[in-house]
Amino acid sequence: MISPQAKRKAELQERILFHFHDVNKRYGAPKIAFLLQEEGYRVSKRTVGLYMVELGLQSCVSRTFKVKTTDSNHDDPIAPNTLNQHFHIEKPNQVWVADITYIPLP
Repeated sequence: MISPQAKRKAELQERILFHFHDVNKRYGAPKIAFLLQEEGYRVSKRTVGLYMVELGLQSCVSRTFKVKTTDSNHDDPIAPNTLNQHFHIEKPNQVWVADITYIPLP
C-alpha cells in the first residue's frame, strides 16, 4: 500500500515536470513553487528544489540581452567630418543629418 506522503510526492513531481517542460526548462524551484502554490498545493521552494534534483531537472538561465552600439576596434576608414559643426546653410537639401546613437544589432 502506498503511503499518503509518497502519493503526494509523486503527484507533486508530476506537476513539477509539467511546469518545467511547459516553460521550456526556464523556471527554477522558486517560480515552479509559486505556480504550484497558485494551483493550491502547500509546498516550499526547498521541497520543489529537492524534488527537481531527484528528477534531474535544472533550469537553463538565458543571458540578459546586452545592446552593443559601437565597435571601435576596426581598420575600416572613418568618414570625414565635412560639416564640422557648421549648421548654417544657404538653401534646403544641402546638408542632411541623422541620429544613430542606438542601432540594435543581432
